[in-house]
Amino acid sequence: MLLQEEVTVRDLRNNLRVAVVQAEPALFDQKTCLEKALKKIEECAENGAELVVFPELYIPGYPFGMNFGFATGCRNAPGREDWKRYYDNSLLADGPEIGQLCDAAKKHGIYLSMGYSERDGVTGTLYNSNVMIDPEGRRMNHRKLKPTGSERLVWGDANRDYFPVMDTPWGPMGCLICWESYMPLARVALYEQGISLYISANTNDNPEWQDTIRHIAIEGHCYFINADLLITKASYPKDLNEIHALDARPDILCRGGSCIIDPFGHLVSECIWDEEAVIYADLDMQKVPASKMEHDVCGHYARPDVLRFDFDR
Repeated sequence: MLLQEEVTVRDLRNNLRVAVVQAEPALFDQKTCLEKALKKIEECAENGAELVVFPELYIPGYPFGMNFGFATGCRNAPGREDWKRYYDNSLLADGPEIGQLCDAAKKHGIYLSMGYSERDGVTGTLYNSNVMIDPEGRRMNHRKLKPTGSERLVWGDANRDYFPVMDTPWGPMGCLICWESYMPLARVALYEQGISLYISANTNDNPEWQDTIRHIAIEGHCYFINADLLITKASYPKDLNEIHALDARPDILCRGGSCIIDPFGHLVSECIWDEEAVIYADLDMQKVPASKMEHDVCGHYARPDVLRFDFDR
């Protein structure tokens, strides 16, 4: 934590225009996903967005319903081929595709948050990652701490980039990916850094998730930006070895449900289901300090003499 003498007090901007992009990825196709993302970024900037947020694993998509040939104690060659195809379409954190996203943020003068499958530059491991980029093209990477359920067959546990928080003109901004938000101490690691903007890049269209995001917004007294994917069977290439695993599933595999919640737990945008959309919202950032009058989770409502917390920075 910053020592008191290291803290710089400054005025923050009162208003922020956010765009949440609920888009359908072209699964296993980084090139098409990136091209679509760049067009969406331009569209959002033209509509006045200062922060543009994409969902979890937008590039090259979340392979919903696939197990890549894994079963307990065994694998198979066709599944390995599908995994290698996904691996080949994942991105390096410092690769040219992320560079193009940085250039787009600089060109349009925006902050950008993008979920992507990260391919480690040294090992053969993939990570479920999210990158935040500022208008100067500077980036901060976050790797998902613990992939959920069978995601662990595809992506590894984070080994760095745990809880980055980016300074913005509207206050600190951080991100947790999907079910990381069900890890209470992970949330506290962001609250301890004073976040005003809590980005959740996710693939969670369960109805109870909508209750979760309201709780977190109230708990942290911050804006909760809920960015979810739309995934349909049409998202997948037809020549995957495992494509028939989706036969019994509905055409829409992930319905979305993207929205923005204010620090009091109220919707400040529409909540979109079953279609692609860009959700725009104009946020009154004065609600963040105002909401902390009676509850400041790491301030006057904390008891550090009784409950102590630390995390790996």
